[in-house]
This record gives sequence, C-alpha cells and structure tokens, in this order.
Amino acid sequence: MPMLLQDRDVQGEVATRRRRPRGRRLLAAGVGVALAVPLAGLAVDRFTGWDPLGQEVVDRSTTPLLLALDDLHEYHAATGTFQVVIDQERDTPHVPSVISGERTTLLATGTVDAYVDLEDLGADRVTLSADGGSATIVLPAPRLAEPRVDPTESRVLDRDRGLLERVGDAIEDDPVDDSALYAEAEQRLAAAAAESDLQDRAEDNTRTMLTTLAGSLGVEDVTVTFEPAPGAAG
Repeated sequence: MPMLLQDRDVQGEVATRRRRPRGRRLLAAGVGVALAVPLAGLAVDRFTGWDPLGQEVVDRSTTPLLLALDDLHEYHAATGTFQVVIDQERDTPHVPSVISGERTTLLATGTVDAYVDLEDLGADRVTLSADGGSATIVLPAPRLAEPRVDPTESRVLDRDRGLLERVGDAIEDDPVDDSALYAEAEQRLAAAAAESDLQDRAEDNTRTMLTTLAGSLGVEDVTVTFEPAPGAAG
C-alpha cells in the first residue's frame, strides 16, 4: 500500500508537471498576440503610412457666428504702456492679522490708447482754399480709451492670508477673487495716462497722418488744429 500511495503521488506530481507547461504556453501565446498587434501596426505604418492604432480627432465645433459689424470712426494715434504695483491689506478690527486678514501685492501691466473721434469729420470741419493748395482741419481733442490690463504680464507678487481665510477656502473650496485688485489697477493706469503726454503724442501723430494723406491728394499746406478737451482750462 505504501508503494501504491507513493506511485499515486508520483503520478499526480507528474500530471501536475505536465499541465503546467500548457498554462505557460497559453500565457506566452496571449503575450505574443498582445505584442504582435502593435508591432504589426508599426510595420504597416512604416511601409504604407497608415496607422491602424492611431487616434482620430473629431471636431464638432460650431462655425463662428458674426454677432455685429460696426464701422470704426476712431483713429488710435498713440498707445501708452503703464505698470503699477497694487498693495492692499484688509484687516478685521481688534483681531490680529495672523488670525484674520489679507494682504495682496499685485503687479499690473496694461495699455491705454489715445484716439481721435473722426465720426463728425464733415465739410464744416475742413476748409479748403480756392486753389486747392491749402486746407485747415479742425478736430475734436484726443480721448483716452479704457485701460486694458494684460493678464500675461500681470501677476500676484505676494499674498499673505490669515488663518480664518485659509481655513474657509479649504472648507468652502472658494477660489481667490482678485477682480477688485485688477479694477483698482485699471483706475490707476487711467489716472497715469491722463497725467502723461499721451494725448499730446496723439495730436502730433494725427496731424502727421492727415498732412501726409492730404499731400498725396495734392494739398501741400495743411493746418490741423484740435478743439479744447472738455473740462480743460481755457
């Protein structure tokens, strides 16, 4: 009996050894198929240019819709680039700033255009001499357009927040809103543009443009004057 049991054990072990290579062969076959598909795709792509595994981009975007079309009557004669640092601090009364409060420093860079409104440039504003050799043009004073803060050139330099603000952001998942800082920066840029010589530069450039244009039409002597700006001291 012991011999028979031993023979059965040996036979079972032999059978187990015989079954194992089959599983390994199936595993090897699966791996081979998995590798064969991309390799075949690479071969087809190399010789025919077609990639069976390549991804396709399906664009379902809509066609741009024209909402409005307006004529421009403004000659933008000069542009000024300005930069300002906004440093604002908000404190809670009678509470240390480390507990509640916020201080943010923003570096804002933007542009302001000076333009001349040519919409009302009619015959009453242009006086031409009898021989057509000279002309006088009267234009409204240059205006300043709304400042435009460039987000790519502007950034927050420093932000120091109290414990309560940081905990509140973590709980409520409320992103920081810097719109008030950017609005303040726009006001500062507009004030700086008003104090600069941007409007004087716009007058010079507009005068040069109209003189060159009139000269190409045969008017050699051109005088361009500007009306006083609204609110300017007379």
